[in-house]
This record gives sequence, C-alpha cells and structure tokens, in this order.
Amino acid sequence: MTDIKELLLSRIRDVADYPEPGVMFKDITPLLADPAAFTALTDALAEIAANTGATKIVGLEARGFILGAPVAVRAGLGFIPVRKAGKLPGATLRQAYDLEYGSAEIEVHAEDLSSGDRVLIVDDVLATGGTAEAAIQLIHRAGAEVSGLAVLMELGFLGGRARLEPALNGAPLEALLQI
Repeated sequence: MTDIKELLLSRIRDVADYPEPGVMFKDITPLLADPAAFTALTDALAEIAANTGATKIVGLEARGFILGAPVAVRAGLGFIPVRKAGKLPGATLRQAYDLEYGSAEIEVHAEDLSSGDRVLIVDDVLATGGTAEAAIQLIHRAGAEVSGLAVLMELGFLGGRARLEPALNGAPLEALLQI
C-alpha cells in the first residue's frame, strides 16, 4: 500500500491560496492525467467496493463522478450520481445540509436505489463531512444501506471522520491518503 500512496501523493499538486487566501488546495488533475496513477486509484477503490459488499456506487458531485464511475465499471456495479439540487430530471429525493457559510442541497433519483442495495459512497476528499453526511441520509431515505465511504484523501484536521462515524453506523470509512 505504501507504493500506491507514494504514487498518488506524487500526482497531487498543492495550489497555494486557492480558492481564497490561506487555503492550500489539493489539485487531483495531474493524478487523473496520469494513466498509471488513475488506474491504481480506480483499482484500490474497486477493491474497497468488493470488500464492503457494495452492489452500487454513489459518486458525489462533481469529482466523485470522475472517481466513482470508473470504480463502478471496474467492480461491475451500477453508478448513481448524487447531484446538486435542480440538476436531475424526474422524481428525486432531496437533502439539505449546512456549509461553513450557508447551506446547500443534494439530490438523487428516487428510483435508482432500493431496499436491497448496499451502497459505497465515493468522493475525492473528506473535509468537514457535510456532503457525505447528507448523501448517507439520502441513501437511507431511499431504503438502501450504506456499505461504506471511500475517498482518495481525508483532511483529518477538519474533523469529517468524527462527524460521519455515527451516521455510518459501523460501515467503514476508507481514506487512501491522510493529509
């Protein structure tokens, strides 16, 4: 696992003062542009999907789509996008959540998840955990079970893991990198 961590870290670029002064943004676009690194990431996340018994992958807008879709293909599972409110046609389930400054809403097609589904949530970064917590609530409201949450990197200093552990109810939270 050390080799994959080194590979992934070597392809993540730090961008100082983005999107605002004082923030060190972790840019994953160099990782996505490198076929070996992107394949290693996809394989590692697909292994987590298999280990958790997932039957579907949920990707959180927008980078969770980029990571989650190839994981679903690799693992032979369906992919379900969780989008910002107002982006999906038809009947949806919607969940509001608080941001550092304000609030937001995400939604999923109501018919895409059912009671027999075990869902692995995939995203690029776990920060404060607000979006992931709202996704967990959406999945439960659809009648499905959360098999786990898998992220490329966890920003541990922001406390997302502690926030999510009660909502995950024993399901694993796997972060390939701890920052």
